[in-house]
Formats: sequence, structure tokens, C-alpha cells
Amino acid sequence: MMRPLPADVVSELRHRYEVALTHHSTAIEGNTLTQSETQIVIEKGITIGGKSLTEHLEIIGHKEALDFILEIAESSTRIGQREIREIHSLVMKGQGNGDSGGYRTLDVKAAGTEYVYPSHLKVPELMDGFAAWLNEPQTQHPVEFASEAHVRFVTIHPFRDGNGRVGRLLMNLLLVRSGYPIAVIHVENRPEYIGALEEVQSGKGRDALDRLIIQAATKSLKETLATALSSKAATVDDARRLEIESWIGSRD
Repeated sequence: MMRPLPADVVSELRHRYEVALTHHSTAIEGNTLTQSETQIVIEKGITIGGKSLTEHLEIIGHKEALDFILEIAESSTRIGQREIREIHSLVMKGQGNGDSGGYRTLDVKAAGTEYVYPSHLKVPELMDGFAAWLNEPQTQHPVEFASEAHVRFVTIHPFRDGNGRVGRLLMNLLLVRSGYPIAVIHVENRPEYIGALEEVQSGKGRDALDRLIIQAATKSLKETLATALSSKAATVDDARRLEIESWIGSRD
């Protein structure tokens, strides 16, 4: 992850994003732990009073799944169905769902809409095609590729639960493998995010989703560069530093 950066910068950013992504991705699905509480659970293993066991397990499972996808991103491992099912198994770990890592066996609709996901009978075939597509040579920009992978996955909706979290982890696996930092879709942007997914599923195109993910990736990239410039190990001439700082300060 971000290998050209100084070790202290890489360590700081990995810690920062593992907390932020875990908090916001689980919060989008209804987890009520704050970001600071999420950090305490990840760092200290301490339970938070008034929060359910399931919410704690969601945090722990997501953190373990994030560690797993970062390992894959740093390797040449093919992203196949086995890897995707393992991501799901970690996301759902200990949450009393017997389907962890297993594809759904029921037909389902998107919550709050009339969109019907593909028949569960088609899921294995669709996931086989999805995995093959993931590993094909790509001509798209890496951020657009990650966005398309995310929406293709959640539109198949292969699992009974956890599809959103797995989809966002897959998106970030592809981003990190392409040299980008982790992109965090904030829970505050949940209405725009869900609306963008619904637009794709209703045939209106991916523009809104692409914009949201590009904004998230740009924000993370600016934060990464700002952190790198603050490091004592940074070796950037004054003109280049001013150019970078100007871009960091610009509006997305």
C-alpha cells in the first residue's frame, strides 16, 4: 500500500484509513458506533457500553476483512470467487449468519425499491463471469474500474447480507492495487450513495456513482500527499512542494 512513501507515513495512513473505512462502511449499514468508538474497539479490543455484540463483531470482522484485502492488493493473487467468499466470511464473522461465505439461496429485492436482484440460481454463474471480468486487462481509469466493479458486484447481490461492505472492500482492493489510497464513502453521503446505486440499477448510468467515488478517492489522495509532505523524510524541492500544496488546497 503506497510503497514509495516513507514507512512512518504508510503506517499512519494505514491506521487512519482502517478506522475510517471500517467506521463509515459499517455505519452505512446501520452500525451506531462512532468513529472514536470504532478506533477503541480496533486498537484496544474494549467493548463500548450500550452497544450490541453484533455491532462490535461488525467492526472486528470488517477490520479483519480489510487486512485480508490489503494483503491481496500487495500480491499478484488472482481475485477469484474463493477470495471474494473469504472477504464475506470475514465481514460476517461471528455474527450468527450461517451463510457466511456462502451464496444466497433465496430471491431478493432491493430494500425500499422494486429492483429485483438476479435469481439465486444464477448467482454462481454470474459470479464466475464477474471474477473473470475482474482479472481481464482493463482500459478504464483505475477509479472508474473500481466503481464499475463495485456496482457490478452489488447488483449481483450474491450474499444474503454484507454485500455493501464486501463491495466497498473490493472497490478499495482494486484502488490500492493500482497505487491509490483507500477511498472512504462517508455515512453522511449515504443518501447520495444509495441514490447513485439505484440510478445504475434503473438504467440511468453510472455518472453519479463515479462522481462520488472520484470525490472520495481525490479526498484520500490529498490527505495522503499532505501527510507525506509533513514527514521529515519527505524530499521535495520548494517549487514542487508549492505545486502539490496548491492542488491539495484546491476544491475537488
